[in-house]
Amino acid sequence: MPRSNKQKMLAGELYFASDPELLGERRAAQRLLARYNMTDADDQPGRLALLRQLFCAVGDGADILPRFHCDYGYNIRVGRNCFINYNCVFLDCAPIEIGDDLQMAPAVQLYAAYHPLDRQTRVVDALEYAKPIRIGSGVWIGGGAIVLPGVTIGDGAVIGAGSVVSRDVPPDTLVLGNPARVVRSIA
Repeated sequence: MPRSNKQKMLAGELYFASDPELLGERRAAQRLLARYNMTDADDQPGRLALLRQLFCAVGDGADILPRFHCDYGYNIRVGRNCFINYNCVFLDCAPIEIGDDLQMAPAVQLYAAYHPLDRQTRVVDALEYAKPIRIGSGVWIGGGAIVLPGVTIGDGAVIGAGSVVSRDVPPDTLVLGNPARVVRSIA
């Protein structure tokens, strides 16, 4: 029996993102996000309850400020005491796993989805891929940073504002720039 597009997506294979099952799941996530993004600033228990419906796992003390956007939600794990500031976007077509004690500035973008370079596959066949993003504990990601598919960021790393992270980041290092490069150890 052929595998579904969702199964292909989760396995990191080429998949058709406009598949009706995937479209329905994205719409369901958008409905929850609309509710989440309209919550009152004082309703932390309500926000946490909505995140726990949307995400695979949410640790105690996690705080994500609206407006927040993602594709599915069920591929996202957020650890304890994580703070995610305004206007962050997580394209979670593959798992996005975040450790404990994260600090994330506004407008950070985590892109697990990516497109083939081959025009036929990308445009005509309308297929895409996804690769997981893993972020360790105690990480600080500066405003407007972009993390690309397949990247792992080690514990204690600091990502400078506006950086584009296209490669794995070792633990306890400072990375800056586009493309992001290790500037120095911070251990």
